[in-house]
Order: sequence, then C-alpha cells, then structure tokens
Amino acid sequence: MTKNRLTLPLVPLRGMTVFPGMTLHFDVGRPRSIAAVRRAMDTDKYIFLCYQTDIAVDQPQAKDLAQIGTIAEIRQILNLPDGNIRVLINGLDRGKITRFTELDQLVEVNVTRLEDIPASDDIQIQVLVRRMYHLVEEFLSLYDRLSPEAMTSLLSIENPGELTDVVISNFPVKAQLKQEILDEISVEARLKKLIAIISHEIDILKIEKELADKVQESLDENQREYVLREKLKVIQEELGDGASAEDDAQKYRKQVNSRQLPQEVADKLNEEITRLTKTHPYSQEYGVVQNYIETVLALPWDHKTEDRLDLETAKAILERDHYGLQKVKERILEYIAVRKLSGQPKNNILCLVGPPGTGKTSIARSLAEALGRNYIRISLGGVQNESEIRGHRKTYVGAMPGRIIDALKRAGSSNPLMLFDEIDKMSHSYNGDPASAMLEVFDPEQNQSFRDHYIELPFDLSGVLFVATANSLDTVPKPLLDRMDIMEISGYTMDEKMNIAKKYLIPKQRRMHGLKASQLKFNASALPALIESYTRESGVRSLERRIAAICRKAAVKTVEDSAEGPISVTAKNLSEFLGKPIYHYDKTAAQDQIGLVNGLAWTESGGDTLSIEVNTMSGTGKLELTGNLGDVMQESAKAALSFVRANAFRLGIAQDFYKKLDIHIHVPEGAVPKDGPSAGITMATALVSALSGRPVNRLVAMTGEITLRGRVLPIGGLKEKALAAFRMGIKTIVLPFDNKPDYEELPQNLKDSISFVFAKDMNTVLKTALLPVSTAKKQPLQKEVRYIDALISGSEQKERVRADHFQQI
Repeated sequence: MTKNRLTLPLVPLRGMTVFPGMTLHFDVGRPRSIAAVRRAMDTDKYIFLCYQTDIAVDQPQAKDLAQIGTIAEIRQILNLPDGNIRVLINGLDRGKITRFTELDQLVEVNVTRLEDIPASDDIQIQVLVRRMYHLVEEFLSLYDRLSPEAMTSLLSIENPGELTDVVISNFPVKAQLKQEILDEISVEARLKKLIAIISHEIDILKIEKELADKVQESLDENQREYVLREKLKVIQEELGDGASAEDDAQKYRKQVNSRQLPQEVADKLNEEITRLTKTHPYSQEYGVVQNYIETVLALPWDHKTEDRLDLETAKAILERDHYGLQKVKERILEYIAVRKLSGQPKNNILCLVGPPGTGKTSIARSLAEALGRNYIRISLGGVQNESEIRGHRKTYVGAMPGRIIDALKRAGSSNPLMLFDEIDKMSHSYNGDPASAMLEVFDPEQNQSFRDHYIELPFDLSGVLFVATANSLDTVPKPLLDRMDIMEISGYTMDEKMNIAKKYLIPKQRRMHGLKASQLKFNASALPALIESYTRESGVRSLERRIAAICRKAAVKTVEDSAEGPISVTAKNLSEFLGKPIYHYDKTAAQDQIGLVNGLAWTESGGDTLSIEVNTMSGTGKLELTGNLGDVMQESAKAALSFVRANAFRLGIAQDFYKKLDIHIHVPEGAVPKDGPSAGITMATALVSALSGRPVNRLVAMTGEITLRGRVLPIGGLKEKALAAFRMGIKTIVLPFDNKPDYEELPQNLKDSISFVFAKDMNTVLKTALLPVSTAKKQPLQKEVRYIDALISGSEQKERVRADHFQQI
C-alpha cells in the first residue's frame, strides 16, 4: 500500500490498541463495526482501527475516538454462532483521522498515513535502546506471567521504532498508555515514553512483591500460632485443664435443670450436651450440635399466656378495630364463650375466606388482642416445599427448623394465635406438598405431638389457636378444608365502605400525613364519588390508597401555604386530587330491547353486571359463542339452547328454527375471561327473547344455573351481585329459589331498593323478564299462525291450539 491518503471503514476498539506490525484476532459485535468489516472484505480488505476513549459509548462519534490509529489489513474472518465476527488482522502503518463521515450502516474516515520521524543522534538512540533492554530484563525477573523467551526474541528486532511498537504491544499495561506510544511519531520520544512506562511498572511490581512477602510471613505466623494452639489443647486435655467445651456444656445443663421441660426433651438435650463435650470445639460438628441445643432451649416448652375470656372486652376490641363483619364477630365471640365454659374447644382452626382488603388479617390480630395471646403471622404465599413447614434434618448443611417451630420461638409462648396468611397460594413441587404437611398441624387429634424434622421432638400444638386466610377455596385441598371451620367474609356495601372511611381510614391517613381534621375535610358527597369512580373492589385497600393520595396533595398545599383555610374535598373537585375517574359503572339501557338481558357475575374484586346479547340470522342452525367464554359457560349456553328447542312450541317459537336460523350469543368485554354456570338462565332468556320477538325488561337482572328441564339451580356471591345490580339501577333481580337463605343475610337497604323474585324454573324467569310483543313486532307472528295451521288439521282443533299457543306469548 503506497497511498498516503486513504478512505477506509472504521472499527473503534474498546480497551485495546493495535500497533503496526501486530498480527492478532479479535471479535466484532457492534452492527456498525460488522458492517465496516464486511465493506472492507468487499473492497481491498484494508480497515482503520483506533482506540475508543469511552468504552461505555455504543456508537462513538469523532470526539470519542483517538485521532491516531492503525491502518490494518484483514487476513481472515469467521462468522460466529451468536452473530458476531472473529477477525484476523495485520497492522501495517500509523494513520491519522482527517475526516469522520457517518453513513447509513457504518462510519468511514479519511486517513493520512504517518511515517516515523527518525532520530538525529544514533548514539542517543543506542543508549535508550540499551536502557530499555535492561528494564525489560528486570521486569521479567519480577513478572512471571510473560515468557522470557518470547520477550528475548522480540528484542532481536533492529529497527528502534518497530522495536518500541512490538515491546509495548506485548506489555501488560493499560490501553491508554499504549495509545500514548501509538500517538508518538518521533522514535526518540517514543523510546523515552516506553522507558518511563516500564520503569513505573517495575516500581509497582516491587511494591506488590514486598506486600506479598509480608502477607506470606503473616500467614506463616498464623499457621505457626495455630499449630502451637493445637499442641496446647492436647497438653491441656492431658492435664485435665481443657474447659472450653465443658463451660458451654455446664451452661446448657444449668438451663435445662432450671426449666420445666418434658422428660423426652430433657433427655434429648442432656444427650446432645454430652455429645458436645466429646466434640472438638473447632470442628464443624461442634457448631451443629451447639446450634441444635440453643434452638431447642429457645422454644417455649414451659411458657404459655393466660387467656382473657371477657366477652365485653372482646366485643369492644372487635368493634373498635372493624366495622361490619357481624357474622365473623359473632363466631369469634362464640369461640370465646365456649372456651370459657369448656376450657378447650375441640375445633380451634378458623379459616377466613373472602376478597382482598376485607380485613381478614387484621381481624386475626384483633382476636389475639381480645384473648390476650401473642400474635404471630406466617405467610404461605408461594411456599412449595414441605421442608418450609416441617424443617430440614439437622444433618444437612445449613439446616433450620420449619416455619411453625420458628414462629413459636418468635412468639415466646406455646399458645399464641398463629395466622397462616394466604393458605390458598401454596403450591407443590418435587420437594413435596406443603399442604400435606399442614394436615397434621390442623388436626386437633394429631397436633398434640407435632414433630419438626430439625428438632425431632414432639411439640404440643393443641394450645395454639390457628387462623387461616384465603381469597378462594378452589385451590385448597379437600382434606385440609375438612379440618377447618370456614367463615366467609363478603365484600363491603357502599354504606359500609363510607363508614369505614369515616371512622378508620380518613383519621388514620390524616395522622400518618401530619394533617389535622381542621386542615382537611371530606364533604358528604366526596366519599360516594370516590368509592364509585376511583375504586372497584370488595375490600377497602384501594380506597385507603386513594385517601392517602388525597392527603399527599393536601399536605403539599398546606406546606406551600397555597390553601386558604381548610382544604375541602367534594365530588366536584375530586378530580383535582386524583385525576379523571377510573371506573364508570354500567347503567341500564334507555329502552327495552329484544335479545339483550342483564346478567350478574362475581369476580375476585366483587360483583359486576354482565349483559348478554343474542342475534339470529338466516342460516343452517349454527351456534356461535363469543366473548372469551370458558368451558363451563359454553356448556351453559348449549344447555339453554337445548331447553329452548325442547320447549319451542310452548314458548311461541318456530320448532324448526334450529334448521333455518344461525344463533350468535355474545358477552361484551371480550378481553375479560368469563366462566361459570350462573349465566345459564340469562342466556336462555336472551334466546327466547330473540327467537320470539319479545323484548326484555331493561330493569330486570338475573343469575342462576339452568338445567335441560328448565330448573333453576342456586349460585354463589349473592351479596356482591346484588350490590352490582344496585349500582346499575336494576329494580328487579331474579334468583334461584334455593338462594332464599342468602337473601335473608343481605343488607336491609338492598332489600328495600330492589325487588327479588325467586324462581324454581324458567317459567317464573320468563314471566318476570319478558314483555308482550309490541305492535311493530306482530307481523312475524303471522308466520307462526301459518306454521301452526299447516301442522294441525281440523278447524275446531286448530282454533283451540292457536288460542293456547298465543296465550303463552
């Protein structure tokens, strides 16, 4: 290559500097660098390599690059499996960037080839070269990671400039120092800089060697001290003076004798203490035995708290901490009463089931306070290993007791109230099923001698009051459910949420945010708007977060002195604190429609309304189901269609509709998965409406499972569904007859606002929901008349059947 001005593709180098005369390979991974390599291979194989000053920059600009680099020739490239390229290059000459040009996929630079400036004094150069030889030899004597033979062969190069480049390229120094050598065009100046760099590295190596020698001397001294101590221990044991292990043993025996421990526990501890005395204090086994003894002694074998069985005090605490939840409070008071009369109720495992944020965890804490017991909480969410419950064998490294024994140690008494939070979130893996381990814990007949794998001693759990919480019982194994007393906690009504906010949440958040009641006031209209437009939940967790957000905004205004007088939150200015409303509840349709029925659904966040639409089209009897429906809901739709087909004549529907019509059932909000059997009667009503032309009363909603015979089966979540209907403005709800007991437990304001109809079969449902055919819809009925006329012969019989048929309509 003879040209002095070149235009070459650029490859910036991170942490590496290439010198003329070097042959090396490196990996290229950045897209622009890969494109530059490929451009060079497509042309003359020449490329420009320069050092990147800031390695953190992914796409360096001219300011991020050294101005002087190396013109190199690509000898070979290899495509790697990860998309990178391995390049073998040979450095040719120094070059200086005169122009930096960014193209679409790569960077090109205009480069001026640089020649070495020879020294004017040959003797001076010889002195510098000889000095460099001595320094290299001294460096190799201190640094054993470079091959002396390799460096000796490199020093045989006669050209001083080339010699300098080769030596610095093989030296273990930073790329920045190497770049300084590359930047130097003068051979004499380059030699001087190289000598300074090698001298500095030699000084550092000498200091490192001194430090290493001192460390080695310290290690030798420690080793000598260890040997002497071991000899001293042997001498002490021979003389009977070795009392270090015996001191620990004596301390533990004193603790065992001062405690009223079960005999089996005392014998086991004395056995382990004797074993401790025979174990070398510096061995690993000594620590294992010592940890075991301390863990067993820390358990509350002989300590329990006295129960406070005062119903009035318990009632006052429960009313102070929680609003509503009457069934739960009654059940807790019943437990305390039985405990007071019998001394020990047989079934003492309670399971509180309900939506998030309804107070399950906090009511367990209140129960512990009412009884005067220590409170301890164990979170079971995500537990999938049996050892989490029963512990690990102490023979394993890092073994520890299970969560139950650990909780008892932290509680400090043998009869605490132990809360198992989120028991429905347990899972299982190849390490065992934790739910199976809980069977013994929750069985009053077995937990009197619960054995943890770590302590290997029976602990009496019969005095522990176990309380579990769950959002749903679907994932809890049946044997475990059989051992618990299930108490369902339903969602809060609007009135209950407002009272909870007034009595608990607002005062609590004011206090936490440093506000006084005189500084922040909530208008009577603010809470209903806050609950309906900014929360959608059965509990009050989200409501508390919204109140906290309002308090933060009020705190800012108060600190800035921008609030004139007390800050008042109303329905109108609520958006100033929380932004635009998040939720918009559905309202009833403006008019009665054919094939559109209001259904009711239950979700983990509470009740919701569910409109079901049915359309009929000319076709061949195809049934289309849309709306992200689950398998159970699809089966309900098929059962509803079978009921309509079987009773078509009685319902005023053409008996061959399934041959001539396609039916499309759709449940809006298709992005939300839906499943369950309780929409069965809703689908059946929508089908009858669409096929008979009878409108559906827009103020009627319904829920219930349908059978092929038209019976209406009971459903769950009545309270949440009724609340959703109330928000929607529904005036009548059709329920299964078997849900009458659930109706009795509904709040009185719901009973006063909504009329409830109890249906045993579809006759009652259709009679309540369907309206007569309007005048505009009479024409289709004429086809029905002609259809019936064609089926029945005889004028007298024809008139009777026609009269009976349309009386049903």
